[in-house]
Amino acid sequence: MSLILTFLGKGGTGCTTLAIATAKSLSQRGQRVLLVGQDPTPAFGMAIGASLSPDPQEIEQNLKVVQLSSAILLERSWEELKQQEAKYIRTPFFKAVYGQELGVLPGMDSALALNALREYDASGIYDVIVYDGASDLSTLRMLGMPEILSWYIRRFRKVFSESDFAKALSPFIQPVASAVLNVEWSGSSIFDQPATNQVNNILDQGRVAVADPSRVGAFLVTTSTPEAIATAKYFWGSAQQVGLTVGGVLHNQGTDSAAIAPQFAPLPLTAIPTRAEDWQPLVDAIPDPQVMLQAPRPITINSAERKVSLFLPTFDKREIKLTQYGPEVTIDAGNQRRNVILPPELQGQSVSGAKFQDGYLIISF
Repeated sequence: MSLILTFLGKGGTGCTTLAIATAKSLSQRGQRVLLVGQDPTPAFGMAIGASLSPDPQEIEQNLKVVQLSSAILLERSWEELKQQEAKYIRTPFFKAVYGQELGVLPGMDSALALNALREYDASGIYDVIVYDGASDLSTLRMLGMPEILSWYIRRFRKVFSESDFAKALSPFIQPVASAVLNVEWSGSSIFDQPATNQVNNILDQGRVAVADPSRVGAFLVTTSTPEAIATAKYFWGSAQQVGLTVGGVLHNQGTDSAAIAPQFAPLPLTAIPTRAEDWQPLVDAIPDPQVMLQAPRPITINSAERKVSLFLPTFDKREIKLTQYGPEVTIDAGNQRRNVILPPELQGQSVSGAKFQDGYLIISF
């Protein structure tokens, strides 16, 4: 398993530069590093100083780089989908559609990039994967996709199974599905059949990985401008809503770091020198990713004290909305929404109180 690192900050603050510096720094420390670039334009390759391709290639010792191509990723994923379909469907209907025909729709880039990261992680080849994405809410939504999709499957499965429509069709669903699918029907819901279970397992693995700071983490990137600082702080709070741990702040071209650091407490702030032609001063300034392990966790559940605490820095109580639906509580903060599944000890219990204290939303049951 790899450690996946990404960066969050306002455009123009140097996220790509610091992603490259981080990849170089970790490779020089003996880590096997893959630098993944989402930007398909020539700018990414020019920043690295190498001609890149859609497949990982080594540019330095211990350092490989790949420039993602959504069209190629879509083609490869489509062929994999057709192979999976053939396992479960007696007469596959996707086999007449070819990946080379497909166009990339809005939103596909993030899903394809996330799947590529999953596959690179599962390969076991890399110790660290440095992901240079859009560095904004689209990156956060990409990393939050496993949890969000898990909720959709969980919620709509329950709604569908309890509906009159499902009850009316249930005598026909199993024999029809058994005739179409290459599996023996076990008597359970269609949502519990092999193909659906495989999807659920992948989503669960992704959700657990994002919530683990030893597996996935982010650095904030800012300069000294008020706009950059405000944007970094906003992304800090928003990252908590997808369960992503932010381990520190990289103050790019910073000369007044001591004055800015209190705005990001308790995160450590690292001053990054202005880059000249030599990469080494930036490489030497990159902090150890182990700082992720000391950062505040996005969520803590204490069943004994009947409390759920969510770390939501940079937001105030006027920006937070809390609702409860059955065994889950939903938190709106900023432009992000999170559904928290309560442990069995708290399920069925109503929220008795909530307070916002020192950056934490503390919910009592």
